[in-house]
Amino acid sequence: LTSFPSALTLLQRVRDEAHRFALRYHRQLKQKSDLKSALDEISDIGSKRKTALLKHFGSVKKVKSASLEDLQDVPGISKKLAQKIYQVLR
Repeated sequence: LTSFPSALTLLQRVRDEAHRFALRYHRQLKQKSDLKSALDEISDIGSKRKTALLKHFGSVKKVKSASLEDLQDVPGISKKLAQKIYQVLR
């Protein structure tokens, strides 16, 4: 290949493009898995309630440490749902 610099350049470009494609695909998979949280495991919590919980508490960790009364204070969270969240996250 040292005798044919244009062939070497072509192979390097093919390698670089394949590497770039693989990295982009891996990053997309990782981003999807990073967006999942313990709140996604609770069947009655959709995107709106999840957003409301995260806005109210600031993080999933704080939701986990919240009391039953604190969970009930979140708009859209009933007493029954607050109990379910409390039990699942404990």
